[in-house]
Amino acid sequence: AYTCNGGWHCYITSSFLMEVCVDSVESAVSAERGGASRLELCSSLLEGGLTPSLGLLQIVKQYIKIPVYVMIRPRGGDFLYSDQEVEVMKKDIELIKNQGADGVVLGALTEDGRVDAELCMELLAAARPLPVTFHRAFDMVHDPAVALEALITLGFERVLTSGCDCSALEGLPVIKRLIDQAKDRITVMPGGGITERNLQRILEGSGAQEFHCSASSSRDSEMKFRNPCVRMGATLSAPEYGLKVADVSKVRSLNAIAKNTL
Repeated sequence: AYTCNGGWHCYITSSFLMEVCVDSVESAVSAERGGASRLELCSSLLEGGLTPSLGLLQIVKQYIKIPVYVMIRPRGGDFLYSDQEVEVMKKDIELIKNQGADGVVLGALTEDGRVDAELCMELLAAARPLPVTFHRAFDMVHDPAVALEALITLGFERVLTSGCDCSALEGLPVIKRLIDQAKDRITVMPGGGITERNLQRILEGSGAQEFHCSASSSRDSEMKFRNPCVRMGATLSAPEYGLKVADVSKVRSLNAIAKNTL
């Protein structure tokens, strides 16, 4: 049982909803096997998640049964989009809907750090009837309390946030305030640096009913021949001979911690 808002009104939930962000079929399968309730499907998790390929979405949908929410983010960097980028986002939404996406994850800001209500309205219309999550662009807003009201008015189903800080643990006071402010009008889902070590504190300290994590570990490449001189991406890119994948045992233990927190 939880005491919400410090009052006497307690409620019991059957379980927490765990969303795992994945960028491969292997990670998707591992997340489902570990007990994830929903996937956020992206490419390029190292850049915070970008729009995945239609091929990835199609094959993931063949292998798993839990809902797949698809990231719509045309590039890394900020969340201020040009007209051409907006065209790309709308086209991507249309295409992923046709490929069986169960929900959409997106976000856009104005240059002064507010929710871009006009653009979000257009993207939400394009996504209908699918449920839409506003992603961690929220952590870049000027005023989280004002931004939350904007998302509620626009009709987003949930917002993913680290409490506008480096991680959900550091942003815990803000996450708690947002959940109190939301009063069930929108789901506030903590995410960002959630691990087995801090999950219980985040759930108990925030009153959140859903949480978001990658639950990944590094796996060495199976390549026997290696060329150490070449890098495929920027200087700070991931190593070519190491892979980050969702880890079944990590997903299981996060799930168990969430259940025990009840």
